[in-house]
Amino acid sequence: MKTALHTLSAIALLVAGVNTSLALAATSAPQDDFLLLEQEKATSQIYKAFFPSKEIARKAAISFHGQMLESHYDNGYLVMELNDEEMQKLQVFGFTFAPATEFIEKRNQVLTNMQNRLQLKSQAAVSSSMEAASASISGIPGYSCYATVEETFAVAAEMASSKPTLAQWLDVGDSWEKSSNQGGYDMRVLKLTNQTKGGNKPKLFINSAIHAREYTTAALTLDFARWLVDGYGEDADATWILDNHEVHIMLMANPDGRKKAETGLSWRKNANQNYCGTNSNNRGADLNRNFSFGWNSTNGQGSSGSQCNDTYRGPSAGSEPEIQALENYVRSLWPDRRGPGLNDAAPSDTSGIHLDVHSYSELVLWPWGDTSNLAPNGSALQTLGRKFAFFNGYSPQQSIGLYPTDGTSDGISYGELGVAAFTFELGTQFFQNCSTYNNTIKPNNLPALIYAAKVVRTPYITAAGPDVTSVSLSGSAGTTGVPAGTEVTLSGTVSDARFNNSNGTESTQAINAVEYYIDQAPWESGATPAALLASDGSFNSTTEAFSGGLITAGLSEGKHLVYVRGRDSSNTWGAVSASFLVINKDGGTPPAQYCSAASGSANYEWIGNVQVGGASNPSGATTYSDFTSKQINVQRGNNSLSLTPQFSGSAYKQYWKVWIDLNKDGDFSDTGEQVFSSGSASTSVINGVLSIPAGASNGKTTMRVAMRYNTAPNACGTYNYGEVEDYSVYIP
Repeated sequence: MKTALHTLSAIALLVAGVNTSLALAATSAPQDDFLLLEQEKATSQIYKAFFPSKEIARKAAISFHGQMLESHYDNGYLVMELNDEEMQKLQVFGFTFAPATEFIEKRNQVLTNMQNRLQLKSQAAVSSSMEAASASISGIPGYSCYATVEETFAVAAEMASSKPTLAQWLDVGDSWEKSSNQGGYDMRVLKLTNQTKGGNKPKLFINSAIHAREYTTAALTLDFARWLVDGYGEDADATWILDNHEVHIMLMANPDGRKKAETGLSWRKNANQNYCGTNSNNRGADLNRNFSFGWNSTNGQGSSGSQCNDTYRGPSAGSEPEIQALENYVRSLWPDRRGPGLNDAAPSDTSGIHLDVHSYSELVLWPWGDTSNLAPNGSALQTLGRKFAFFNGYSPQQSIGLYPTDGTSDGISYGELGVAAFTFELGTQFFQNCSTYNNTIKPNNLPALIYAAKVVRTPYITAAGPDVTSVSLSGSAGTTGVPAGTEVTLSGTVSDARFNNSNGTESTQAINAVEYYIDQAPWESGATPAALLASDGSFNSTTEAFSGGLITAGLSEGKHLVYVRGRDSSNTWGAVSASFLVINKDGGTPPAQYCSAASGSANYEWIGNVQVGGASNPSGATTYSDFTSKQINVQRGNNSLSLTPQFSGSAYKQYWKVWIDLNKDGDFSDTGEQVFSSGSASTSVINGVLSIPAGASNGKTTMRVAMRYNTAPNACGTYNYGEVEDYSVYIP
């Protein structure tokens, strides 16, 4: 796969020129037809649609999601591709229109680049020289922060391979192209939980990229999976979530269509050739109008019966294999707790959350979308929706727009089973640039996903309670540790006011209690709470500081989880937050807890051998190896170093770095702790010198060796290809 990706990326380098991806995953004659058809789209139908109010604009973004191209809420307009009938519908609500000249010019440039690519295909250079030019490309060309379908699947498979007790990579069905023997993909779910801890755990299900062109969605859910798996044992919240809950993620709910969108096409639907012509850019069904519950419930208002329309619902409810796989999997997660009537509410203690992650429009939406009537659990859904919107800053609202939508994803989960269901609309563009994703979308939405994983046990109840916003332990109790019996102060803050009230106001109450548990969650049998006190002497405000003594007597050596939660005056307990408590035998210093680091794939290259002085360690293919059980003796001053890469096929250029925790403080970030850098990338064995300064602390510490494909590695974090290895070294 990697060789093919390199070749395709090289071509993209020659034709990229604007912030639209021109991935070349398909180079057959039908794909040429797709590109030409895209070029022939009528740019005269692309408008700036000026709206009378942001409220109307956001409702339009729901009802006309298939026509949206960009949103500019602060500038008073949306960029939309509209026919005359659609314009007339919007005019009724006060919209006015002008040609979207800037957008059209940018799009024309993209189409010119596409034509250039077609010409380049006939040139002999689309072979060895182009593969060499591709060396710095990963992800979707032009959008390196967004992994391709294959790369996404490879990362998920590696999680399951390297950490099988935490991750499973499940095959739950086939895409349309695969079911039709035309290539395609397995429909897969990444299941995350600590399998060594049993029980009937509450389940969070997330699907993303059901609309192919929405680049940000699968990236966010994959980053959430990384946060959970990489954070297990390092982050207290990630640890307790995986111990006590399950997270199921369908990263690519429309893999065939997503592959089309990776070429830069504005592809929305699946790739079903039975609708609108075998080679048409407009073929396929809108998977988010094809769900069984509520399919065509508005008799043509909430979806289209025209096969070439972007919201074509399919010929029948659940007709598409992608939806069949998703619905069958969801039904396997939760029992049906809602009655047969539309007004039958699910019991308030119903467990589970379903999140459907889309882009774009900066919205948090909940049922119903096919009627303006409140859902029977509407009040509780609104409370949780406003809590999600607190984190990402989006507008929280019921998913009814200017017109209804039907056959959407909340039908299977909330409509059929009574499980809390929400849609996140990320960002402001389908082809969102990486800077916006990394600096805004990811940091704002990752906390919302984490919160969903926290409250999934009783989402209709817990979201109304207060959040513990910070937890800290005195001294070194949360880091290097203390002896059992040491007096430790637990402190933090709790708030009942963390709601987004931009669209209505959520009621709040004063805090009336905070409590903690050690090693047992509040819901576990036999869990014993200990009360914490208000720092100002009385719990009487919506936001309070708290503190209290933590009982450590009798605790065993090692890490312990401290669970903390707060209650408001309505007697509703809120979400748990946690901290690690570290207990040392006789006050000794425990091993340092270093930041995690690994590659996303070791399928193509890995560290074959590390040699320092006379010590040599050969190893096989993996993304991270813990060799701290192997001690390497080094001397102050220069030590010979030899680093050997190994490849499964073609040799790719690698950068190397080595760090040693010279002051033994649990990180590699201090001056001088990077003790070797290759300086340039090479496919060969790297020979060099590892220098230990005279002032380094004596004794045993940790050395980290990192090899990364074509980019210099960092001491912490993950990257696409290569390997990280940790060793113990002894400095006399």
